[in-house]
Amino acid sequence: MSYLKFDRSSMSNLEEVLNKEILRTNRRGAYHCSTLIGLNTRKYHGLLVVPITHLGPHNYVLLSSLDETVIQHGAEFNLAVHKYEGEHFSPNGHKYIREYDLDGVPKTIYRVGGVILCKEIALSREDDRVLIRYTLLESQAKTTLRFRPLLGFRSVKELCIETQDANLNASPVINGQEFCLYPGFPKLALQMTKENEYISQPTWYKHFLYDKERERGHACTEDLPMPGYFEIEIETGESIIFSAGLSPLEPEKISSLFDESVEERTPRTSFKNCLVNAADQFYYQPNEERAYLMSGYPWGGVKARNMLIALTGCSFGIGKPERFHRIWNTFWPALKLFMETGQVDSVIMDIDKPDIPLWAVNTIIDYSKWTSPEDTREKFGETLRYIINYISSSRHPNMKLENNGLLYAWSKDNRPITWMDAEWDFQPVVKREGYIVEFNALWYNALCFYKTLLEPDNDRLEDEIARVSESFVRVFVNEHNYLFDYVNPNLPQDWSVRPNMLFAIGLMYSPLSRRLQRSVLDIVTKELLTPLGLRTLSPVGKVYKGYCNGSLRDRSLSYYNGGVWSWLMYPYLSAYLHLFRRAGYSFVERMMIPFEGELSNHGIGTISELYDATPPFYSRGEISYATSISAILRIKNRLDDDMRRGDDIFDIF
Repeated sequence: MSYLKFDRSSMSNLEEVLNKEILRTNRRGAYHCSTLIGLNTRKYHGLLVVPITHLGPHNYVLLSSLDETVIQHGAEFNLAVHKYEGEHFSPNGHKYIREYDLDGVPKTIYRVGGVILCKEIALSREDDRVLIRYTLLESQAKTTLRFRPLLGFRSVKELCIETQDANLNASPVINGQEFCLYPGFPKLALQMTKENEYISQPTWYKHFLYDKERERGHACTEDLPMPGYFEIEIETGESIIFSAGLSPLEPEKISSLFDESVEERTPRTSFKNCLVNAADQFYYQPNEERAYLMSGYPWGGVKARNMLIALTGCSFGIGKPERFHRIWNTFWPALKLFMETGQVDSVIMDIDKPDIPLWAVNTIIDYSKWTSPEDTREKFGETLRYIINYISSSRHPNMKLENNGLLYAWSKDNRPITWMDAEWDFQPVVKREGYIVEFNALWYNALCFYKTLLEPDNDRLEDEIARVSESFVRVFVNEHNYLFDYVNPNLPQDWSVRPNMLFAIGLMYSPLSRRLQRSVLDIVTKELLTPLGLRTLSPVGKVYKGYCNGSLRDRSLSYYNGGVWSWLMYPYLSAYLHLFRRAGYSFVERMMIPFEGELSNHGIGTISELYDATPPFYSRGEISYATSISAILRIKNRLDDDMRRGDDIFDIF
């Protein structure tokens, strides 16, 4: 039975289907992304979107879409669908779709009169290339396919406007043509595995409308050039592969590349396989020396904090531990360079934030759960010692260790310093400075792990850990027995109930008594828990916002004043199992059910960046987010272990 299959009725409902998006990536940073019916609703959508390093840090849409037409007996049936300014749809090719299946590569079945055509899309992992296989399953007469490529040659941050500067001329390549609209861009080779006819017909299609950009308060219309079209005859039972890449290929290579791309993909035939497939897509290896995790798609880059939080889940969690070492061996020199010189990395964003060394230690702790203390001591003992000494000596320019043993952090440039990093009008939406609760929970956890792994007999360190625990309770525990989100002696106390207190009970070591842990979990459950993650603010908060929509300002204000983040489910359920152990197992299983249902919404087969804080918890932000996937995958991995390790499972969690 297909796990992600959509029938004719669901595909013909535009209101429903245009909120469902698909994503395919390769390991080089390129991607294909659109709605199920191929109608682009974002400026980030495209059939082939690639990084072009010398042009800038953003990805570039080279091929926006490919409009297919079936021709039989002189009649033309357009399979494409676009939305134009004025709310007009043309053509309306979605009405020909009979079936859509995402178990493997995206597969669409069209029925046009007596013609049944299968379309499958794959993205090469070997190079930046999209491959589309068309198979004529049934036909009663001579059939011709016509392909009209709509080119972009623009940054995902921009939109096209008709211009005379675009070079719409083509240069012949084997079974196709090559295009380069503007100087500095790479050439785009459009080819097929069979000889075809190309007809030059330079045309600009104007006023495409992108609904998602309109919803987000951005510019939302653009013009796209169509330099000409291809025509090719196809016989019943025959398959033709269309290739769009940065270099031409021999037809035989195109066919083998398509087959390899299909075989490499994890079939999305179960909840677990969908998570594994999604986690695999964040891996980014631009060359042999460097590897990263993308924070999300379609617009996320490489962010230090996100990469560290998601790293073990997206490497060990999908059976690819070698990725952990490749990514860590790229990240650690960059972080060490910053700690020694203050120099930031050109690729890894936010590596200068004060909590990054703390998250790095937590990643080493996560590594130890997958390996052993002996292996961790051998591979990361000196790294751990270096980071602890760096933090202890207050060498970070925006964080210092106070006499009470706690960390105090601030911003010198009025920029956010925590994961709650939304800004508006050059101000943090949530300004968190001073004693920050998750910073100090991570610090306590780091010290305990350090002592256990490297200095178990250090009595002085034992006393320091006890002092940190005492100070943590004194500073953060309030009269209602939950934790302040941050404490700044220079500002009035903020009593907001936020989820960051979870890290004081969801990490391996907690500075709180069992009674306080239970109290924190109770208030988080009561005020912040939703089926798809944790709210970032209690609904009784003065600035609470239940919906993450509207203008750019409205969205910026809502992300961390109510918005639900799925990645917080991991520390929440970790804390739950720490407290209830075997009795909490069924609850954790139930909390996974909504995520399984979410795989057929918004980003198909994956989990979004965040959700509205109010039912029906509509998905927002990026359609696929690394920390969300990693969190749910880590929980699912433990559940699938079926309690085989007995009580030990709760320590691994």
